Amino acid sequence: MTDHPPAPLVSTQWLADKLGTPGLVIIDGSWYLHALNRNPHQEYLDGHIPGAVFFDLDAISSHATDLPHMMPQPTEFASAMRQLGINDGAQIVVYDGLGLFSAPRIWWMLKTFGAREVHVLDGGLPKWKAENRPLEDGEAKRAPVHFNARLDHSVLASMSDVQHALTTQTATVLDARPADRFRGDVAEPRPGLRAGHMPGSKNLPFSALLENGRMKSPEQLNSVFSALGITPNQRVITSCGSGVSAAIITLALTVAGQKPGALYDGSWADWGKPDGPPIATGD
Repeated sequence: MTDHPPAPLVSTQWLADKLGTPGLVIIDGSWYLHALNRNPHQEYLDGHIPGAVFFDLDAISSHATDLPHMMPQPTEFASAMRQLGINDGAQIVVYDGLGLFSAPRIWWMLKTFGAREVHVLDGGLPKWKAENRPLEDGEAKRAPVHFNARLDHSVLASMSDVQHALTTQTATVLDARPADRFRGDVAEPRPGLRAGHMPGSKNLPFSALLENGRMKSPEQLNSVFSALGITPNQRVITSCGSGVSAAIITLALTVAGQKPGALYDGSWADWGKPDGPPIATGD
């Protein structure tokens, strides 16, 4: 067992060996699409990895916009982390209830706000449960601590950043949504959005990066990226429906040893609005 695992993934065995270690903070970052009809906080209360605190993605997002899951102000994020007992110098492990879905978004948020050592539990809660590892119920409480939130603007892309990248071809925009949504064959799950994709963007459904709820190997990931013309020195902007699954691509780029680039926080919830920029359909 090593004290400092290779970033950014950790195994269930590594975490099991580290349970109860001072300085370790475990976060249940479960969040689900509305169509799944699952309550992440109730599921957390019913059973979570011992000591894990619940990170409410809907609550710990900006409420100054009608766009979902936009990054909050640094002061708001710091306050939320303080209340959860998470300090920026802790060894942080994030997991979710689907294996690898919302945890990468929280990993990305924490890193973007300056947390120094953040990891994602590969396989998440499903793998932990399948191995009959311990669970606890109720709400885990940690003492309030200081979190110094410093927003790294270089990894946060706006609509104008994306438009510039597509026009000048200075970055590849990867869209993590399923292929049928990218092509515009089906309606978007959020009412009122147009169907299709940003002209010039490429589709990389996040499911292509995973295998049985776990991240594919660096070699497999590099093969996926290479097939899309992504090289290690290329700048990438990731996007999806609302900025959650885009972070799975960002995590995969990091695991593969490539540049993680920036994440388009507004994603299709922003671009796909009725008065948004031009869109494309088909492949």
